Amino acid sequence: MPERRALSPIVVIGAGIVGAAIAFELQRRGRDTLLIDRDAPGKGASFGNMASIAVTEFMPASRPGVWAQMPKWLLDPEGPVRFRPSYMPRLMPWFLRFLAASRPSKVKQLEAAGAALCARVYDDLLPMLHAIGASNMLTLEGCLSLYADETEFRADRDHIEVLEGFGIAHEVIGGNLLRDLEPALAAKIGKAVLFPQNRSITDPYRLVLLLVEAFDRLGGKVERGEVAGFERDADGLAVVRLKDGRRLAAREAILAAGAWTGRLSAELGEPMPLETERGYHTQIMAPGVSLKHSLIWPARAFMVTPTAGGLRVGGTVEMAGLDAPPDYRRAKVLVKRAKGALPDLQAAETSEWMGHRPALPDTVPVISPSAKTKGVYYATGHGHLGLTYAATTARIVGDLVTGQPPPLDIRPYRIDRF
Repeated sequence: MPERRALSPIVVIGAGIVGAAIAFELQRRGRDTLLIDRDAPGKGASFGNMASIAVTEFMPASRPGVWAQMPKWLLDPEGPVRFRPSYMPRLMPWFLRFLAASRPSKVKQLEAAGAALCARVYDDLLPMLHAIGASNMLTLEGCLSLYADETEFRADRDHIEVLEGFGIAHEVIGGNLLRDLEPALAAKIGKAVLFPQNRSITDPYRLVLLLVEAFDRLGGKVERGEVAGFERDADGLAVVRLKDGRRLAAREAILAAGAWTGRLSAELGEPMPLETERGYHTQIMAPGVSLKHSLIWPARAFMVTPTAGGLRVGGTVEMAGLDAPPDYRRAKVLVKRAKGALPDLQAAETSEWMGHRPALPDTVPVISPSAKTKGVYYATGHGHLGLTYAATTARIVGDLVTGQPPPLDIRPYRIDRF
């Protein structure tokens, strides 16, 4: 193990699902850890994610099938991708990197990097859930990908073929058998693909709270505070500075602040092309229908998950930065589309939410030591897969901090790949 350079605790910045999982992992390995966030744990993107362990959704967003549909989506005011015109000048450098990631040879590399993480998900998630007494939060049912007709099914065929190439289990289901599985589905849904490994969490916000409670029982500390910057000396990281004037002695820090991590990395002279994909959901507590499986309708770009005591309808991508106010028309569009799959769905007892997914242009997260500052590690850019990758990210970061060999080659996830 590497020599511990000081008695000060490791500081984990960001108390979402990724930061909470890392803090718990470090504390149970015997490392004194402080978890800090400007908000209460789990109140960011982790509060409103779609509760999916989405091991089939690792493909880079910038791929030929997506580009083929992009013009139609951008012309549709209710389309699944929306760019706020006022934000486009700031977005252009990211967008050019996004375009570069669509080269066929690059897409294959990115698919392999995502698949390698997904292949480990349950190896790391199941022990983590067991350790905090939350094994029952993982559902047994998988996810149904819906298609109205053969045209929609063929349009998604490239996605399915990639999954087949990585050996991911699936089953094509049609007609009456589909309605036997989920009676609430509309008759116009002609076919579905069942992905049994795409399971769900019964309440993702509650999962963060359970991780933090387990971390606390092990002696970890949680504090509220907004990080303003850092101080370094000849040995690397020395101090984490907070906006309220506090200075935390820290020889090691994990930057896991989601979409805000880019602002922190810039303070260390290590900028990353991190943007926010703003996602919306509507939580329906009296939906009038029940589901056992989560649902995705690729052609309509929405998802429905039974979670948090009701049905959660979410999806969409809005590129508008961290500071613009929410546009809850996006959430209302998703409910309207969900009624196309679930004709008896009632939008009663609802709440709307918007959150910031941390998005890198190549869709692959950064899980890496800093290339510039000793003692700093990054865990960000998980996009739609923060919940999916959280336990594996915690395992990798735990290994890096304690000098153990990670369970997979981490070169595809390094900070200096851009």
